[in-house]
Amino acid sequence: MASNTFGNIFRMTTWGESHGKAIGVVVDGCPAGLDIHESDIQTALALRAPGRNLYTSPRVENDKAQILSGIFEGKTTGAPISILISNHDADSSKYECIKDLLRPGHANYTYLEKYGIFDYRGGGRASARETACRVAAGAIAKKLLQIQGIQIIAYIKQIGLIQANVDVRQIEEMRNLMEQNPLFCPDLNSVPAMIDLIEKAINEKDSLGGVVEFAALSIPVGLGDPIYQKLEAHLAYAMMSIPASKGFEIGEGFQSVSMPGSVHNDRFENISGKIQTETNHAGGILGGISNGMPIVGRVAFKPTSSIMQPQKTVTMQGEMAAFQLPEGSRHDPCVAIRAVPVVEAMLAIVLADAMLLNRCVKL
Repeated sequence: MASNTFGNIFRMTTWGESHGKAIGVVVDGCPAGLDIHESDIQTALALRAPGRNLYTSPRVENDKAQILSGIFEGKTTGAPISILISNHDADSSKYECIKDLLRPGHANYTYLEKYGIFDYRGGGRASARETACRVAAGAIAKKLLQIQGIQIIAYIKQIGLIQANVDVRQIEEMRNLMEQNPLFCPDLNSVPAMIDLIEKAINEKDSLGGVVEFAALSIPVGLGDPIYQKLEAHLAYAMMSIPASKGFEIGEGFQSVSMPGSVHNDRFENISGKIQTETNHAGGILGGISNGMPIVGRVAFKPTSSIMQPQKTVTMQGEMAAFQLPEGSRHDPCVAIRAVPVVEAMLAIVLADAMLLNRCVKL
């Protein structure tokens, strides 16, 4: 399995399984002299951790980050930064009775076919538990972006058919609104309907999908490289690597097909000596390169595959069987909720990497 590293200069390599002793990440390429403390990483991990409220998995993990290398007296040294996160609340017993069944919507079949072996406890390497490593690395990347004055955010845009009405221009105000509800949604008017929808799914032993929108403000012009290193291509790669992601779009995305060019084209204007565009249908990227406007995109997440309803499947030998999760199984009714800090982390990592790559462009 030689695909556990992401990034060019700012690179992360994650390791570990959902029901193993620990998970972790090694971050390479972070410049020396950056202020980093375990509390910075802990704050980010707390947002992703399960057991926060009734609308996420009841698994309880403190996700305490232990920095093993690369930081001395609160500053990065330029050496690889290694972070360890122990697993404490893994209950593998729930998987013993279903280990010989192919779980609908899960990766055990494809892993078995490809590698001939699969860690059936939870999702093994395919589990969303791995995303805690991304969030830890993202906390470091955010620090690099803050030095450049770049602001980023991710939030729930849609759950089921309920869509939030969001204005991305006021990130701090959005964060304050997100803290007032358990869904990471800055539109408080939409939250009650979303919660009703989730509770209905829980009562019906079902699950829901959702859309996470992300935005980056104060982006300099010039991040991203054509032809095969386009900024939106890296963002797509990053977001589609997140477990349960099924769709990605930038700017108007798929809605752009219904717009004529005369409307979709973002007209340039000169405001007090600064060139910008009147609109931002392109989502802040032209030709694969940031144009200085806010970068805005969305990631679609499928409904959680693990549901309490009985489902048809087959055994490892191909025999018809009934699949039923055992009582006490712990899963998110809507994975998009806890995907919010993961999307934000991957956005930070892509932008930090692009920023460091951009240093090599010209004198």
